[in-house]
Amino acid sequence: MSAFQQPKAHPYPMVPAERIHTLDVLRGMALLGMILVHFHIHSLELGGVDDLVRTAIWRLVETKSHGIFALLFGAGFALQLRRAEARGAPLGWLYLRRLAVLALFGFAAHALFGFNVLLSYAVWGVPLLLIRRWSTGALIATAILSAISMALYSLITETYSTATLGADAADAAMQARQETRMQVNEALKAAAAQSDYSQLVAARLRHMAWFYTQPFFFLPGPTMALFIAGLLAVRHRIFEQPLAHRRTILAMMAFGLISWLAANWLPPVFWLLGLLRDQWLAFTYIGAVLLLLARFPLWIERLWPIGQVGRMALTNYLLQIAVLDLLFSGYGLHLPEIRPLAVPLATALLFGAEMAMSAAWLARFRFGPAEWAWRSLTYGQAQPMRRRATVIQ
Repeated sequence: MSAFQQPKAHPYPMVPAERIHTLDVLRGMALLGMILVHFHIHSLELGGVDDLVRTAIWRLVETKSHGIFALLFGAGFALQLRRAEARGAPLGWLYLRRLAVLALFGFAAHALFGFNVLLSYAVWGVPLLLIRRWSTGALIATAILSAISMALYSLITETYSTATLGADAADAAMQARQETRMQVNEALKAAAAQSDYSQLVAARLRHMAWFYTQPFFFLPGPTMALFIAGLLAVRHRIFEQPLAHRRTILAMMAFGLISWLAANWLPPVFWLLGLLRDQWLAFTYIGAVLLLLARFPLWIERLWPIGQVGRMALTNYLLQIAVLDLLFSGYGLHLPEIRPLAVPLATALLFGAEMAMSAAWLARFRFGPAEWAWRSLTYGQAQPMRRRATVIQ
């Protein structure tokens, strides 16, 4: 049985048959990784076993969980396109409204809790609409250009600055930019340590005014490359038929592993302008999950609690960044940095709470609260929320 065929005892009652359950599991795993990384950011450097834990999280999880999340965003877009075309419904205007609502969530997440991922997704989701019908070759080329865009921009601007200003003046200008960035970040850090939440929000708004006017924000970078990878995976039905695409998946897993090894243990000259980066280990993780669940489909049911978290990905993401901000900011509990050995335990507690909450909520409602608000604002009217009494077998 394929991982995407309906098992007799359906692990996701009252869910449309077209849903790809492996995507829910992957989203849940990405959220788990994000919690681990966010606690890791607030951990101490103690050496010994604690340092081994910090290094493992840094090497194996940091940026990779966000990579999985970004790829799944591209996959979600492609699924929306496919379903809209199957219904004969126009996608463009509705999709832009969906991104506009996501941008509102992203603005709130950054201003209120200090996390900028959602707003970046909303911005770089727009080009997907324009390139969605491009050939596979053109999309792969675009993904490569996106992946190297930041390194290429730095190389071009540094070369131009040196040629026009001279080496000393160019170095001074670069140092001035670095000092400005440090000052902005230090001001934000100081605001996070004090107890007045309104001052913290004001500081975050000032930081946003700086952040969203920097050149790097206007470059597609790895985010766009991952969006395109997700779009292509859905176009070629890799999520639905992983065993039929085993060679492609294994090739992507190998590329992810080689990139991770190169970016961690080879000098930058071998990174090919950022084409090889440790974040691509996300490809290895995604491929491993796809092949394992296709080979052992019963694990879809066993991983049902993680999949429930993934079905409420936006709600759970907003919940966990709010909890983390409350735990470590001055206006909240202002907890000190924790031991790295305590990071997995703290992660398990928060993620366990998300699993319990998600299962209880989805037993009664069709969407998570944030997902319901997202859909309702997109369609301009309140969407049905409660489940019907019948159960799809």
